[in-house]
Order: sequence, then structure tokens, then C-alpha cells
Amino acid sequence: MADAATRLTELLGIEHPIVLGPFGGLSSVELTAAVSGLGGLGSFGLYGYDAGRIAETAAALHAATDRPFNLNVWLPLTDAATDAPLDRDGYDRTVGALRPFFDEVGLAVPAEPPASYLPSFDEQWAAVLEARPAVASFVFGVPPADVVESARARGIRLVGTATSVDEAVALDAGGVDAIVATGLEAGGHRVSFLREPEQSLIGSIALVPQVVDAVSVPVIAAGGIADRRGVAAALALGASGVQVGTAFLRTRQSAANDAHRAAMGDTAAHETVLTRAMSGRLARGRLNRAIREIEASGAIAPFPAQNWLTGRFRAEAARQGRGDLQSLWMGQSAPLAVRDDVRAVFAELAAGVPSSSAA
Repeated sequence: MADAATRLTELLGIEHPIVLGPFGGLSSVELTAAVSGLGGLGSFGLYGYDAGRIAETAAALHAATDRPFNLNVWLPLTDAATDAPLDRDGYDRTVGALRPFFDEVGLAVPAEPPASYLPSFDEQWAAVLEARPAVASFVFGVPPADVVESARARGIRLVGTATSVDEAVALDAGGVDAIVATGLEAGGHRVSFLREPEQSLIGSIALVPQVVDAVSVPVIAAGGIADRRGVAAALALGASGVQVGTAFLRTRQSAANDAHRAAMGDTAAHETVLTRAMSGRLARGRLNRAIREIEASGAIAPFPAQNWLTGRFRAEAARQGRGDLQSLWMGQSAPLAVRDDVRAVFAELAAGVPSSSAA
């Protein structure tokens, strides 16, 4: 276990084999820099960020820490269930289903979709290269060869994310330096790319050792890990390190709002669900009224249209402290996420690493 962990820490230039999960929309410079400063790998999710915002974020991170950090981007993905074009009838049908939520928070329904839902991957990647993080990580696919080559030229380590053994093998062949094996317990989006996510729901205890056996690079376990017991179990399964989301998301240093944090403290493991209601892609979060009513309506647009539309009222609901209308992303380990300070969470996790102590 110690040798495997050392392999990862030396690869990434960190002291402890603990990686902060990248939160698309919920990352903060403070939390990312704190995890890096404590000797782990802080991560920042760049979902939806254009080049200018990436540059500003990276500059803030470089100013806040001189330790390695990770910038995370989504690879473009098109499949049968998501990313499909949304015609005018589909847009109007989805807007009609969501109108009560807009009315409830006092917002007008968007009459027209935006010219573009998201910045292009090429724009984002060019900004990441310019930012020169120690690590760049990817979800929803294998980075293309030119992306790998451009990172290598700048000394940037690459981490891919797999929800199945086949995906891990594809990432290994694609040239990444490490692989996150993320079990179905994890919060947020299921980042499957070879099959529908519903066909790639493998628990961490089954997934991690199979991925370890199948690939040549270090494996980082994710999903259901929130304290020293989860860390020790992941390392015993052959992982070289862990990636932790929910336990860090609950801390006051994250960008989660008070209603979201309160929900994490009041959610049993069985009260998280996998749903496409909020974004159009399968994701795990707390079951709330918005999810129930959107699923009941039967009108869920493909990603990214659904995510953009619900994002309009979700942002206002967050400002109003309305947890019933937000995306309350969290994993099945939420009941174990009991600490509200990043230092306390990190110390607890580091206690699960043999011969390790938190900084």
C-alpha cells in the first residue's frame, strides 16, 4: 500500500495521496489552495468557464498556493441520451414543464436559448495550457493525442476518469498518467463514456481492484470515501490514492451554499438518487421537490440545454436559500461528512494512510 501511494505522490509532486474532487460550479480557490497547501492535490472544476475566467481562476490559485493543483475539464461527448440537438418544440415543451419553478423564484422564463450553451473545449484547453497547472484532469472521455502531446510539452500531468474497467483500459492506452476509478456511490455526474451511465454502475469495492489489475498507471479511488476507514479500504484494494468530494464539499471553504450544506447534514445514504432531471445527464444528488416534479413531467431536455435552463432558476433558488429547487449534489457518503473545516477533513483522511499524518 505504501509503495503504491508513494508512486502517486511522487508522480504528482504531493505529500499525501489525497485528491480533492473537482466540483463543476462548486469549486472555490480557497478550498483548492487549502488542500494543496496541506499536501494533497487541490482540484478546481472548470465546467462552463471561458478562457478569461480560466485565466483569472488560475492566477488566483497560483497566488494562493505554490503547491501543485489540478484543473478539470469536460471532454465533448455525444451519445444517444445526451447532447442531442434540441429543436424549438422540444425547447418550448421543456420550458413549459419548468415554468412553475421560474414563477416560484420570481424569474421570467427564457424566451430563447443562448447562441451557445458552453465554451468550446478547444478554448478551454488553450487556457489551461497557458495556466500551466501541475495536473489537468478530464471527465467524459479519453483526451485526444494532440491534447496529451501539448500537456507533455508543458510538463502537465494528465488524469482521466473511468466508471468501468473498459474505460480505464482506454484511458491507459490513451496516455494518461493516472486514472480515477469512480464508483456508483460518488456524488455529481456519472462520467461514463463508453456506455450509457446506467450500464456502468459499478460500486467502488468491485471497480477499484479490477481497474488496478487492468492498467499500468496509478489508480485513484473515488466514491463513498469520507473518512480514514474509506481511505484505508481503498488502499487495501490496491489504489494508490483517493479522490474525495462530498466530505470536502460540506466544509465552509467550498462554494456550496448554506442550504446545500444543511442538506448534506440531513441526508441518509438511501436518500440520494441518480437522475437526469437537473442537467440532462445522469448525476447523483439529494432527492428534492424539483427532481420529483421534473421527472414526473416527463419533459427533460438533453444536456446541455436542460442544465442551462434549470441553472437559471437554481441560481436564484440558491440566493433565496431554497434547497428544494437546487441541485444538491452529494454522494452516498454524505452521512459520514460531519466536519465543516478543510483541515479537519484532511487530517481525518490522512489518518487512513499508513505512516501518514496531516500537515
